[in-house]
Amino acid sequence: MIMSTFGWITFLLVVIGGLNWGLVGFFNFDLVATLFGDMSTLTRVIYALVGLAALYELSTRWGKK
Repeated sequence: MIMSTFGWITFLLVVIGGLNWGLVGFFNFDLVATLFGDMSTLTRVIYALVGLAALYELSTRWGKK
């Protein structure tokens, strides 16, 4: 199955979010906040995009039969 560009973007956002949460869980290190500021507008936008990407990935995975 070939993924669309949007599919790749959402997949990458989910992977980035998962890796970031792994860093937080194992090392108490939030890479996104370190790069863009603790709860800055850009950090919040990135977190929101990761959340939306996760919802999209869930809907596309559960929606297929």
